[in-house]
Amino acid sequence: MLFIDGRAVGVIEAKREEWGHRITDVENQSGAYAAATLKWVNSREPLPFVYESTGVVTRFTNRADPVPRSREVFSFLRPETMREWTAQPDPLRKRLHRLPSLDPTGLRACQIGAIENLEASFRRDRPRALIQMATGSGKTYTAITAVYRLLKHADAKRILFLVDTRNLGEQAHQEFMAYVPSDDNRKFVELYNVQRLTSSFVAGDSQVCISTIQRMYSILKGEEMDAAAEEINPAELVRPRKPPPVVYNATLPPEFFDFIIIDECHRSIYDLWRQVLEYFDAYLIGLTATPDNRTFGFFRKNVVSEYSHEQAVADGVNVGNEVYVVETEKTQRGGKIKAGRSVEKRERLTRRKRWQIQDEDQAYGAKELDRSVVNPDQIRTVIRTFRGKLPEIFPGRNEVPKTLIFAKTDSHADDIIQTVREEFGAGNEFCRKITYKVDGDPKSLLTQFRNDYHPRIAVTVDMIATGTDVKPLECLLFMRDVRSRNYFEQMKGRGTRTLDHDDLRKVTPSAATAKTHYVIVDAVGVTKSVKTDSGPLISKPGVPLKDLAMGVMMGARDEETISSLAGRLARLNRQLDDAERRRIEGRAGGVELTAIVGNLLAAIDPDRIDAKAREIDPPAGEDDPAPAAVDQARDLLAAEAAGVFTGELIDLIDSIHRVCGIDQTLAPYSETVRRNFQTWIMARHSGSGEKFNDQQMEWLRMIRDHVATSFHLDSDDLEMALFDAQGGLGRIYQLFGSRMDTVIGELNEALAG
Repeated sequence: MLFIDGRAVGVIEAKREEWGHRITDVENQSGAYAAATLKWVNSREPLPFVYESTGVVTRFTNRADPVPRSREVFSFLRPETMREWTAQPDPLRKRLHRLPSLDPTGLRACQIGAIENLEASFRRDRPRALIQMATGSGKTYTAITAVYRLLKHADAKRILFLVDTRNLGEQAHQEFMAYVPSDDNRKFVELYNVQRLTSSFVAGDSQVCISTIQRMYSILKGEEMDAAAEEINPAELVRPRKPPPVVYNATLPPEFFDFIIIDECHRSIYDLWRQVLEYFDAYLIGLTATPDNRTFGFFRKNVVSEYSHEQAVADGVNVGNEVYVVETEKTQRGGKIKAGRSVEKRERLTRRKRWQIQDEDQAYGAKELDRSVVNPDQIRTVIRTFRGKLPEIFPGRNEVPKTLIFAKTDSHADDIIQTVREEFGAGNEFCRKITYKVDGDPKSLLTQFRNDYHPRIAVTVDMIATGTDVKPLECLLFMRDVRSRNYFEQMKGRGTRTLDHDDLRKVTPSAATAKTHYVIVDAVGVTKSVKTDSGPLISKPGVPLKDLAMGVMMGARDEETISSLAGRLARLNRQLDDAERRRIEGRAGGVELTAIVGNLLAAIDPDRIDAKAREIDPPAGEDDPAPAAVDQARDLLAAEAAGVFTGELIDLIDSIHRVCGIDQTLAPYSETVRRNFQTWIMARHSGSGEKFNDQQMEWLRMIRDHVATSFHLDSDDLEMALFDAQGGLGRIYQLFGSRMDTVIGELNEALAG
């Protein structure tokens, strides 16, 4: 029996350790003890706190909860906590049922849905919940709004906001300090105490604690912490094979926090760090733009918000991207250092140089390039190509758009910086390195990159890869490969932020419009080596907008056409004023342009198609819908989305579109590809080279059209539906034989110009 101040408050049913796998079997026994009338216990009501424990596994039930349910806990409640809980009229889980309706003022629709669904999850007493929202859609603001409501309306005692780098903690603290709730004119920090942990001291009166998960682990372990560990993403740290377990800490008992919000949870909920989360008896709320299967599993598939990058682009919350590929032979295949040559050897850290004769041939692969082997000429080729293509990628600009280059190492970053300055004929301020290890204040450099004219180009290894806002950023140049889909999506997220025309001109004076998109320049094949969820919406940049809209109106149902139309309309919407938007809405029967874009994307959303197919022809149990039902569902959704288009609306959109001049940035590459294709064919047919027959020409034209939208053709691409329908890899080999690879290689090189 458990007693507080001489009053019975609960029971513990103790079992041997081997009962751990079936400890729930004794819940009836412990529950009967708690409800029993015992002559030596002066209690008229059943006792609220019930435990079953083997000493290794302990489960706890608060019978005062609306729906009493046992849960595994790290340890028993402190007597002080039991006294506090029994003195409260209602437990936390009952108070969560009294949260008032959400005031939507100042919130986006995706934020409203996330908060309402999260609170519904609390009412169902789901211990873990996942909020998936695209980068730039306001995850932190959403979380702070939820925190405010929990503190004010549910009387939550203390909430932990967990991050995995100090930089993210500082950003979160800034957002808490700036937050003003819709029902009060005071700032959040005037209403509640917010502490960002910079030592092992945790103030008892803090209602919100912001901490890195590394620091929280060190506090629980009672160990001193190296502050440098907070600079590094935990996913990149080398962890011990068998991490030491977290033990009970009287300073921070398991019930210390009621809720834990985990920012960037896709990379900080595993292995060593999972112990921190499972130590506390708290609701866990994950925030991420890029969940994977492990993330879904950890949060027990309780996804309370799903807001994708494509939806964010459709709503005007984010901008989409284009991809431009720069390939060199060395990045694809590596190279060879021949024996007898004088080779410069350079120490990685000191960069001290010495020269020696190469004793024997040494081959190096693409992965070793810029790590164990540095080829300055390859770096120069990439930078020179990038510089030469900028007028084509960003026509009409007088300055280099704000560009972020991802390097492999700090040494690689230094090589890139020197080459950029030389190739652009610029000084030190033009291109700077921004990493955690840079001399001086990296935050000051980041602020300059964000707000000032210089630097135009920043080179980073780690610091700006995730979680850092640089809204004027319009170009991402990848000179390092990334195998993790999640990490690549996070890196891409640096470019998705929207920015109006006036603010963009403050740092890029020659920008003619608001930020409409960003460009990925791929110099290492990163867009081919990872499978991404958010590819470019506009897969047909060379097709006029009017033709896309007319095609959809006339019955085109392929994903590329619908996606390209949605992307073009979303980009157009970023350049319209309110009067132009109202004109389009009037011709569209009162449907806003953002809604038109959203409906188009919904028509090609696999989940929407699946749900519609299940309505049309419900399958048995969990079986997949019949293929015929899927086809019918796809046609119905596309028809609904296309129903708004009329010839009159298409003409209006096209006229506005041409005035905005969007196709000036889209058409040149397609035109370049066609011109280069014609030149290459004429050279082959007029010279001594072999002439192509009609069937071969048909395939070459298909490759040309693919390169015009995807910038390159790999052999894997021949498995795509476009080629597979014509026989795929087998058919093209029949037509070209052993020359197939040579022809494709020549064509890739010729079309790129």
